[in-house]
Amino acid sequence: MKTVLAHVAPRMHRPDTYQVTQSLKAAAAAIIAWSLTGWWLTAPMALMAPWAAVALVLGTVYRSVRTATQLLLMITAGTVIAAGAAALTGNTMAAVVIALPLTVLLGNLVPVGGQGLYAPTTALFVLAYGSYSLPAVGHRLLETAVGAAVGIAVNAVILPPVHSRHVNRLACALPRDCAELLRDMSDGMQDYDAQRAEHWHRSAHDLLAALSELHVARRWDSESLRLNPGHRLRRRTPAPSTAWDIVWARVANRLLALTLTLWETASERRGLPLPPRRTLADVGRLLSAAAEVCAADEPIMAHGTDEKRCDGRSEALAAAHRALADVKENLHGQGPEVGSALGSLTADCQGLLDDLAPDGADADVLPARARQGEGPL
Repeated sequence: MKTVLAHVAPRMHRPDTYQVTQSLKAAAAAIIAWSLTGWWLTAPMALMAPWAAVALVLGTVYRSVRTATQLLLMITAGTVIAAGAAALTGNTMAAVVIALPLTVLLGNLVPVGGQGLYAPTTALFVLAYGSYSLPAVGHRLLETAVGAAVGIAVNAVILPPVHSRHVNRLACALPRDCAELLRDMSDGMQDYDAQRAEHWHRSAHDLLAALSELHVARRWDSESLRLNPGHRLRRRTPAPSTAWDIVWARVANRLLALTLTLWETASERRGLPLPPRRTLADVGRLLSAAAEVCAADEPIMAHGTDEKRCDGRSEALAAAHRALADVKENLHGQGPEVGSALGSLTADCQGLLDDLAPDGADADVLPARARQGEGPL
């Protein structure tokens, strides 16, 4: 038992407010549905109502409504097929042999996602309880409909879920994570080895994974406003513009290429030699300044622009361009092997700064447009 607990404990985490709220809502919906069908309607199989109610307290009201339609369709199909098979054969085992293949196939063929499982499981409930007369079938469908209505109502009326805070948190984490990676690269630029460069490359991969998570969160945020009667009453944190997602996608991909170049120059299996130490020092200054640009973008995304933030960002980007000019000076007079590695590194750094100033030519473009309310692009 100790071994099992030691293995499971690190994977457990403290539930957040959303998880606690949705869990309590699901439990409340089940209790209400059981009370309505078991006490008030005195239904013969009150299990169906709380079962449906729990299943329909989902992450968005729209998803609850859509899933309720799919669930009712599958439960109705499973109930009717099981009752028909039992009436036709008069034998429970024979009815199972007929009903299960049909309901499993139906659940896989109809485009209802995971709700397809409800067709065969409902058929098993019907046949196991042996209640497949017409009144019993009618009661079962009524109980399911009551449970579905209760689940949707509880999810829509009691703190209907809105996911804007999650989007805001993920979006604002991107510039912070980019800045941390750039600072780490800057600190280790003059003495990095293959192991450290590989770590940087993996961190750049993590940035792309974070972008994918942000795209999913934006879809959830948009969906959470559909059919949501209380979203105007809930406190909603405005998320940064989707234009920023394009900026950080470019930066993340550029960092992936840059860290790959550094990894190849440090690897003994590759033919690219390490650039001269003087050049690496200039690259370190460039990456340090680029980190400050990314760090300045975090408060701009979270709170909007002001003169001080924009000026600080412009100064950092100008310092990065000055360091890039010094890096380019080192291109002259290098041998073909060193020149190849240095050229690839310089091109990646140039692309990084272009991505941080997407409109191109000078360092003031992005902040100036942001002050005009046009966003980062």
